[in-house]
Amino acid sequence: MAVAIVGAGFSGAVVARELAEAGVNVEVFETRDHIGGNCFTERHECGTIVHVYGPHIFHTADQRVFDYISQFGEFVPFEHRVHATAGGRVYSLPINLLTVNQVFGTTFTPSEAEAFLASQSVPKGERTDLEAHGRSMLGDVLYELFFDGYTTKQWGSAPSELPASVLQRLPVRFNYDSSYFSHPIQAMPRLGYTPIFEQLLDHPRIDLHLNTAIDAAGLAGFDHAFWSGPVDAYFGYSLGRLRYRTLDFEEEVHDGDYQGCSVMNQTDLDVPFTRVTEFNYFTPWEHHDRTVIYREFSRDCGENDIPYYPLRLNEDGELLGRYLEAADQEPGVTFLGRLGTYRYLDMDVCIGEALDVAAEFLKTV
Repeated sequence: MAVAIVGAGFSGAVVARELAEAGVNVEVFETRDHIGGNCFTERHECGTIVHVYGPHIFHTADQRVFDYISQFGEFVPFEHRVHATAGGRVYSLPINLLTVNQVFGTTFTPSEAEAFLASQSVPKGERTDLEAHGRSMLGDVLYELFFDGYTTKQWGSAPSELPASVLQRLPVRFNYDSSYFSHPIQAMPRLGYTPIFEQLLDHPRIDLHLNTAIDAAGLAGFDHAFWSGPVDAYFGYSLGRLRYRTLDFEEEVHDGDYQGCSVMNQTDLDVPFTRVTEFNYFTPWEHHDRTVIYREFSRDCGENDIPYYPLRLNEDGELLGRYLEAADQEPGVTFLGRLGTYRYLDMDVCIGEALDVAAEFLKTV
């Protein structure tokens, strides 16, 4: 049996490994000159491990996924902590008891803070957009300080035009817990993500082709294909292009410590970038005299850009539905991953779904 896998990110690499372990020969096609997709990491000349496509922190509640991926490299416990510069001051994120007391100059207890935010709530009526949800959940002050400008910059749309689900990923805590994620497993690969992918794809039954683009016609000679590239690209964009946001990064190298934390969000609309990442903080077990920072700028994704975040607004959902119908008519192709299904997926979800997809496929072999 001849099987092709398009894309060498987590979705493609995990499927490739699972099939290879089961005795299936696979060929992996990757358009870039490296493996790992947007999780690719590399050593900077100053020594630090840089997340080339922006910060990726592994977090999950799925022990199966963590046990699986830990076979391919050591993960070190790591709690991600984020701060925000807003209105000329620095605050803790996600919004917690410290944030509330900082903003309002109070000494609220948990129950007092919860009651206070409830009193600040702005009724949203029938509205289901992000702005209405944010003002209802947080009140005007917190919403405008942390989310109105930041969301506009990140998504290129007014918050009133975005679904509330964008904001629902961020919790509000009525204690002093400043950990960005709440999952029980939070970790960072000791040597970065790239060595994980190298181990995943290091198998005699896996044939890797870098710098190699392949389309639907090129897959005709294979018995089955797994497509983790953009679903609309498979069909040659024949129905139109699904919309994404892409990112640009401005790199700087500094002596010592630059900002005192791994990620500093910039929530003010008049600051053109959305956040600053300082990579030394992702590997506290290493020590370097110099530090690398990325300023992150978000914009609409053009035809030659790397897609990051699917927009999934109403018109995108309609177009996606048409592409998914077309995908269902491709019996020899499995679409998976962030791009292949046009969904915002964390790494653990990509890995878990890839394991499930591979297991289902192997039942048919």
